[in-house]
Order: sequence, then C-alpha cells, then structure tokens
Amino acid sequence: MSPKAKGRKRGRSVLYHAVTLAGACVMVYPLVWMILSSFKESGDIFQTAAQLIPSTFTLENYKNGWQGFAGYDFGIFFKNSFVIAGISTVGAVISSAVIGFGFARCQFPLKGLWFACMLVSMMLPFQMIMIPQYILFNKMKWVGTYLPIIVPQFFGQGFFIFLNVQFIKGIPKDLDEAAKMDGCSLYGIFWRIILPLIKPSLVTSAIFSFMWRWDDFLSALIYLNDPLTYPVSYALKMFSDPTVGSDWGAMFAMAALSLIPIFLIFVTMQKYLVEGIASTGIKG
Repeated sequence: MSPKAKGRKRGRSVLYHAVTLAGACVMVYPLVWMILSSFKESGDIFQTAAQLIPSTFTLENYKNGWQGFAGYDFGIFFKNSFVIAGISTVGAVISSAVIGFGFARCQFPLKGLWFACMLVSMMLPFQMIMIPQYILFNKMKWVGTYLPIIVPQFFGQGFFIFLNVQFIKGIPKDLDEAAKMDGCSLYGIFWRIILPLIKPSLVTSAIFSFMWRWDDFLSALIYLNDPLTYPVSYALKMFSDPTVGSDWGAMFAMAALSLIPIFLIFVTMQKYLVEGIASTGIKG
C-alpha cells in the first residue's frame, strides 16, 4: 500500500472515530447530567443547569429520595420491581424457548399461519391492545395486582420467539437424529440438546426482558393503584407534583440508583448479549 493510500485510510479512521465519539458524547450527556445533578442542591439543579459539575456535592437528595412517600421507602419499590422483572423474565425466557423450538423443529397444522401471527404481534404497538387487555383483565378481577403484568409473559414474547427460532435453525438437525437413535424423546431433545446450545439466545432474551419490565411505566400506571405495589419506574413519578412542586433532586437520585441493576446486568452479560445477537443474525 502506497503512503498516499495509507494516509487516506488513516484519515478515514480518524474521522470515523471522531464522529463516533461525538455521537457517544451526545447520547451519554443527558445521563451524566442527571447523575451529577442528583448531587446538587434540589433548588439549584435548574438554576445551574449549564454547569455540569456541582459546585458542592451533597447526598441529601439520596437521603430524601430513599425515604419515599406515603410512609413507603424506596426499598419497597425496588423489591417490587425485582419481583415483577424477575418472575416475568423467567416466564418469558422459558415460554419463548419452548415455542421457538416448536416453530423450528416441529411440524403441525397451519404452522406458517401461526408463525405469521407471531410476527404480526411483534409489529403491533402496545397502545392498540391496551384497552382490550384492560377490559379483559378487569373482568377477571386482576386489576390492582401484578397478574396483568406478569402472567402474559408466560405465553411467549414475539421477539424472543423469533430470536430462538433463528438460533435453533442454525443447530444441525443431525444432533436431533442422533439423540432419537439413542432413545431420546422430543422433550428430551429440547432439554438435553437444544436448550444448552441456545444459551446465548436465552441470556439475550433474559437481558432484554428484564430491562423492559424494569423500565415498564405504562403497565404499572394502568393496572396498579396501591402505592405498596408500585415499581421503581412508577414510584419516580410521585416526586413530580405540578400543583405543589417537584422534588427534582430526589427524583434524579432515585433514577440514578434505578440504573444500577441494568448497568450491572449489561456489564456482566455483555459477552452473551453480543454473541446471541451476532449468532442469530449469522445463522438465520
């Protein structure tokens, strides 16, 4: 390669990294601003909005925020979020894996139609089914409980089903045939052969499911009416009161704490997340 070509290549590389870094800064800045603002005096947050670094650091917002409201501290809301996100994630991952295996390996009537219906369910915005779901769950006397939020996750999620189908299709069917010759049933093939091999896909589904349920504000707003049952995503709203005044410092402090579980999951599971998405895309 000539020196001129090397110079052009180096220039493109520098430009690429500069644009990427600038884009990353734009995306990360609001998050950094919120976290650093949580250490400012609550009354000074918007008065010194242009000042990123607090002139004086204080933990008062974290103390006030953790005390919560209506006699419930934020430990209760964090526990509620872990219960909702944890149980929902288990249900979504297991059910989606079973359904994905059925679509990828089993033959049954109208398989193509059911798969198309599953794909359509991925494209429907939640707002389209929100009212029919509420009417149904209200008639079932589930409103005011976690059931409308958790139970649907045990019947598969379209994106996770599609993810598992694509991953399972990349596994050679010779393994299934060999297992059958050894006397393994269809269920045994799934539990002993397929399930261990789709670990990246399962972890990817678990990460996304936990994140979505942890951040889910709309479902809690619709179905929960007792502060004792609020998750963190909905409890943060209670700091905002336009009629009296909003405690922005406490809200930012608790919002910063609510990011810790997601951050830890992403850091510890990043390898499986990248592997699951990359493998699924390649093997489709």
